Parts: sequence; C-alpha cells; structure tokens
Amino acid sequence: METITEEQMAKWKFILLKYKFALDEVNTKLRILNEEFQMLHDHNPIEHIKSRIKTPKSILEKMERKGLDFTYENAEAHIKDIAGIRIICSFVTDIYKIYEMIKNQDDIHVIEVKDYIKEPKPNGYESFHLLIDIPIFLTDRTIRVPVELQIRTIAMDFWASLEHKIYYKFDKDVPKELTEELKEAAVAIHELDYKMNNIKEKMELFKLEQFRV
Repeated sequence: METITEEQMAKWKFILLKYKFALDEVNTKLRILNEEFQMLHDHNPIEHIKSRIKTPKSILEKMERKGLDFTYENAEAHIKDIAGIRIICSFVTDIYKIYEMIKNQDDIHVIEVKDYIKEPKPNGYESFHLLIDIPIFLTDRTIRVPVELQIRTIAMDFWASLEHKIYYKFDKDVPKELTEELKEAAVAIHELDYKMNNIKEKMELFKLEQFRV
C-alpha cells in the first residue's frame, strides 16, 4: 500500500474541510426538518443522526481497490461517500417521509437513489441510500459537495452493525452457518419493522377516532 507523507496528510485534511462543511449544512437541515415535523405532526421521524468523513487512509484503500492513483482529482471523481450521514428512524414510513423532505429542498440535488428496502441485498441488508450534493459557500466561491445518506430503521441499523462486526471478525470469510442465521435475522427484522409500522398506523387511527368523539 502506498504510504501517505505528513505533507500529503496536511493537504488532505485541508481538502476534506469542504466535506465537513457539507455535513454541517446537511445536519442543520435535518434538525430543522425534524423539529418542524414534530411541531406539525406531533411525531419526530428522526431518532438520531450519525456523521462521518472518511480518513485519507480509508480513501487510499478504496482507491487502491478501484485501481486508481491516489490523487485528489481521482478521489473527487470516483469516491462519492467521503462524507456520509446515517439517519436512524423508528418506522419504515419515516424513511420515505425523510426522503421526500430532502428531495423537496431547492438547494439539494438528488444524484442517485438505491432502495435496498424494496430490493434487499442478497445477504438480507436493508437500507435506503441517497447520494446528494449541496452548495457550500466559501470565502471566494460557491462549490457543490456530494454527501451520501443512509436512512434506516433502528432494527435495520442493529442488523447492519452486527453484520459488519461479524465480517470484520472473520476477515470477510464468514462461516456459512452464520451467514444463513444473519439472513434469517434480516427476514425477522423486516417482518418486525412492518408489524411495528402497522401498530403505529392503528394507533393513529384510534387517536383520530377519539378526537372525532
């Protein structure tokens, strides 16, 4: 693996500032949307948010896997998840509400959508992935910066976290028995998510009927 000099590291840290600014912008938007939704509908669709920026070392490893030279130009052109936000919800319907709210923001461009809830990955992974870009206002110019969003329920996040730990522990060579159990757990989580969603909808109907009385 190519080594990163201290000079390169300092330059990359400065370059990555724009991705930090993009995360700041998106996080602010999400907090505002969540608070407004809470006020209007007495329900907050976002339970919590996790943000991260890939380190230069992580970017280098991904570029090497893609057979790319380690340059900023290549990173910007080919690595679209340098800035990432994970949005955790209680219910599946919240995921699509959040997507609609984000899509309706005038300054956000939706570049790509991958719905792994309607079409889960073969291993059972479920999540809603969204690649956007957002304007960042610098001292001398305005630039658009890409941010990857992953929107999922608490149960989906729990499964994904466990799956990641298992694959890391076994260095991706996971015993077949464990992969089969993970797939079974993914099916159970899918059913649980939709059952909880149905309970929520029934609860809202009961509240509406009581209000009418």
